[in-house]
Amino acid sequence: MSRTNDLGNRINEAYGRLSKGQKLLAVYITDNYDKAVFLTAARLGEMVGVSESTVVRFAMHLGYKGYPEFQSALKELVQGRLHAMQRMEVAYGRISQSKILQSVLGSDAERIHSTLEKIDEHAFDLAVDTILSARHIYIIGIRSCAPLASFLSFYFTLMFENVHLIQTSSASEIFEQMVRIGKDDVIIGISFPRYSMRTLKAMEFANNRSARVITLTDSVHSPMNLYSSCNLIADSDMASIVDSLVAPLSVINALIVALCMKKQDGVARTLGMLEEVWDEYQVYGNDEINYINDSVRMRYARIGDTDLNE
Repeated sequence: MSRTNDLGNRINEAYGRLSKGQKLLAVYITDNYDKAVFLTAARLGEMVGVSESTVVRFAMHLGYKGYPEFQSALKELVQGRLHAMQRMEVAYGRISQSKILQSVLGSDAERIHSTLEKIDEHAFDLAVDTILSARHIYIIGIRSCAPLASFLSFYFTLMFENVHLIQTSSASEIFEQMVRIGKDDVIIGISFPRYSMRTLKAMEFANNRSARVITLTDSVHSPMNLYSSCNLIADSDMASIVDSLVAPLSVINALIVALCMKKQDGVARTLGMLEEVWDEYQVYGNDEINYINDSVRMRYARIGDTDLNE
């Protein structure tokens, strides 16, 4: 294992044993590694709000002889993460542009097939039952995982009354939105490399409050599984400048369908009410494009009795 990966793994593995101040350092470094690499121990401590000695002890707790050795490992981590474009060039550099679409979609298809082979169906069924019995459902996904969390929240809101999508850019705001989470609730944490320390802290907080924790991540060895009782595994790795999230989205789709099948009557009633609301308030009628006599006409709201398109 290279030292580039070693530092990230050391932080993930040691997180549960860190002191409160050291956990703050872990979160800051994980989220701001490109800035932390240029900071002295004293300046890093000042940025996080801990003492310089806490920074040094943090480095030693991770297995480094001192801060200089830790900083060297951090430099390698930064260099490795800045080479994403180079990794993409290795994977696709010799492929003609006409083959890129076929290659990328083929890779995504392989990820779905691999996910289907490795996912634990018992864990999937447990996730469905856990969600159905929860009083409140919390969903968190940060950075590239935010669209997955938003998609899941959109459909869950059609099925359940108490769905909370955690949207935030700081750890403190996460806790403010989760302050009432308890033993009858569930949190679904979505995170793939690079793993989000804020997502991990949210799941730690939920676990400490005796809430049930479900993860959607890429491996049984993912740090996201530290506090979860139900792990849904989906492949996401792909040599590209962007992460492939097709397989995780497919797992989310399966989860939504499974829950819909369990709540068919309730979902049907909700959709029926929405259809009435959409029709009454012309939610879709005001901006849809209609094809009439081979011409495109934009349908806008009427002012008085005069159609703006006439």
